[in-house]
Amino acid sequence: MSTAPLRAADPVAHLIDRAAAQVNEVILGKPLQVQQCLACLLARGHLLIEDVPGVGKTTLAHALARTLGLSYQRIQFTSDLLPADIIGASIFHRDSGEFRFQQGPLFAQVVLADEVNRATPKTQSALLEAMEEHQVTVDGQTRHLPEPFFVIATQNPAYQIGTFPLPESQLDRFLLRVALGFPDAVAERALLKSESRRALLPTLAPVMQPGDLMRVQALVPAVHASDALLDYVQALVRHTRESPDFEAGLSPRAAIALLRASQAWALTESRDAVLPEDVQAVLGPVVGHRLKLRAERGLAVSIDIGQRLRNAVPVP
Repeated sequence: MSTAPLRAADPVAHLIDRAAAQVNEVILGKPLQVQQCLACLLARGHLLIEDVPGVGKTTLAHALARTLGLSYQRIQFTSDLLPADIIGASIFHRDSGEFRFQQGPLFAQVVLADEVNRATPKTQSALLEAMEEHQVTVDGQTRHLPEPFFVIATQNPAYQIGTFPLPESQLDRFLLRVALGFPDAVAERALLKSESRRALLPTLAPVMQPGDLMRVQALVPAVHASDALLDYVQALVRHTRESPDFEAGLSPRAAIALLRASQAWALTESRDAVLPEDVQAVLGPVVGHRLKLRAERGLAVSIDIGQRLRNAVPVP
């Protein structure tokens, strides 16, 4: 398997490194999670960030949008939010005597669905068509969303008051689920001694423009995946379908998601071929929200599903 570093795409590797470095200046002590988020966006995937309030989920989403030079809209999801509040609605204009469509905040290149699981299922479902098709249908007319288009959703843990669990069909639309966790002591001390991280956001200059990002995204499917690597991906997927630990195994769409995320991760590592280590790096974030443990198996809810799969399936 070729593991050569990128040559013709060296400027691409430089762009990715600069983007990661800039976001890491805002989100301290989380280089792994920042790289996972960038890999998700490079693979044209939507991102779910799940963690307790106050660890920087919203700041991370805004920093990614500014760094990649994308238009940004934040939607605060609440229990009384309606689908029209997200998508937009046709409004009657008395002067012209006609209805005109007023775009909602969904018409941006990066849409932050903040605390997405605080909205009702009806409102959550308004995102489904947009995430899958990059378009919405209003009053029988299809309206295309800007390109590139990403949903970055933040989610509070399900045990917190006032949350509505996302259905499996919605969770499956997110390529990766990332948890930030608490900062280590060194990063937390830096946070205490420095200015607010949100105050840094207006100072961030775009590292890429939308056209640059789309050119980098086009390279992801071209990152080489050997037959042996595909064997490994299929073995992981097959194990989830055959293991009694899971209620249902990974779908073919999840298998494709795992491969695309692995290719994007290899690109962030400045390589033109996927290694098993790339698959393992994104395995937990790709499959963790797609697999549900069987309650009767007595497995801890906090178990690391990615680590469990890595241990159960040997590399070919």
